[in-house]
Amino acid sequence: SQMSPARGARAPRACATRDARRRTNRRDALRGVAAAIVATCARAERANASVASEKIKRGAREFIRGDVRGAIDAFDDAIASDERFSAYMWQRGLALYYAGAYEEAAKQFRLDVAQNPNDTEESVWCFASEAMDPEKGIAYARENMLITGRDSRPVMSSVFALFAEGSEEAATRLRKAGRSNASDEFYSALYLGLFYEINGDEERARREIERANRTAYARLSGDYMTDVARVHAKTRSWS
Repeated sequence: SQMSPARGARAPRACATRDARRRTNRRDALRGVAAAIVATCARAERANASVASEKIKRGAREFIRGDVRGAIDAFDDAIASDERFSAYMWQRGLALYYAGAYEEAAKQFRLDVAQNPNDTEESVWCFASEAMDPEKGIAYARENMLITGRDSRPVMSSVFALFAEGSEEAATRLRKAGRSNASDEFYSALYLGLFYEINGDEERARREIERANRTAYARLSGDYMTDVARVHAKTRSWS
């Protein structure tokens, strides 16, 4: 058999060329495999996201019909299809609230605020969920209220103040803020209703929610939160 070259001896040029070619081919093959894996994962992610998106739409339809349990099942299925959606499922938090699953609702809203720290509404719904939780209550909810950044909607600063302060003065300020435009009128009434509910004043809660549902904004806007106001009334047998 041919002996290996002595240590330090130069390999023949042809062998060096073949070795270099093998190394290049191996690198190219590995790059090709990596590219194929990336492309496959990207297609899978897009497919998963598409499936999850359809399940979220189904959950929203169930919620709008007033089937909060059906909505939760659909939203959970969406997360099972693509876990990346789990931290953005505020719709799931709302369904959990109306199902009376307050602890899980609060967890969902806390996840959402971590992703969107300027959304006052999710902080407020977290507050409401913890306030309604018999293991926690209003004092706990206020002490642990999520502080959010500046919401682009001016009325939301009054909404936040109402839950943070819990005073009739803050309620009066929110009513005043609701006179600015049709959207603010609706949101003012919705969150006054939610505030009175968690404080055990069913009569005023019902009055405010019904007022929210009578607004032109509730009838015409198509905003998902107007469906929330209708589901609120339906789950309380007010409509």
